[in-house]
Amino acid sequence: MMSDLTTLYITFFISVFAVVVGMAIIFATFNNRKNQLLQQQLEDQLAAQKRQHATELNALRSQLNPHFVHNSLNAIQYYIQRNEVEISEDYLTKFSKLMRLFFDYSRTKTITLEEEISFINKYLEIEKLRFEDKLSYEITIDKSLDINQHSIPTMLLQPMLENAVNHGIFHKTSAGIIEIELSRTMIENQYIVQIKDDGIGINRTKTIHKKSTGIASAHSSHVIEERFEILNDSGDWEIDYKITDRSDLNDGTGTMVELTILNLQDS
Repeated sequence: MMSDLTTLYITFFISVFAVVVGMAIIFATFNNRKNQLLQQQLEDQLAAQKRQHATELNALRSQLNPHFVHNSLNAIQYYIQRNEVEISEDYLTKFSKLMRLFFDYSRTKTITLEEEISFINKYLEIEKLRFEDKLSYEITIDKSLDINQHSIPTMLLQPMLENAVNHGIFHKTSAGIIEIELSRTMIENQYIVQIKDDGIGINRTKTIHKKSTGIASAHSSHVIEERFEILNDSGDWEIDYKITDRSDLNDGTGTMVELTILNLQDS
């Protein structure tokens, strides 16, 4: 009888142990599946965010100020009407090359610094033709900065240069200059782009815009700031953006834009 009772107890404990082990296995399987679903959900959300970032960046990247196109075509027409054939042909050739580059680059997320410099050089050549002797520019590149290896979000600088021309130099009565300087930092994959103009400055630009529209407008457009936000949120770039009136720095007149760009994709 004792043997039967012992056997019963053993059978009972084995059954209880089996149930506990089975429940533990079921719980572990359920928990693992739950974690997999949560991980998949997180990955899906990140993928959706990246797709949204890509869509938004593509839209912003594809925006070339229609005023620039309109002004360029008007300038070409002006030279044609004055029968200055060589200038009008030169203008038209440079404008067509810039448009070709614009459409090529708008389909890519990044280009090399060398390609970006080539693009802004062509853009400023056209603006120089439009403003004639009223505009000049200089591009200075740190010799230790490898512009073939470093990349930059496509057409990042052109809108800021357009602001320098239209909001800074345009309102000057005398000739103006735009200076672009690129330099490396001690951090790998990081460099600095500084854009200076000797125009009227961001403070006076805001005042002029407020008088004409009743609203104080920032010197850089909303599109530029929005693009920086999206680039930083994407996790691929870390871009610090500063815009300052040079008179506030006791650095003459005009506006200074400084970008510190870190490429996280290659870090």
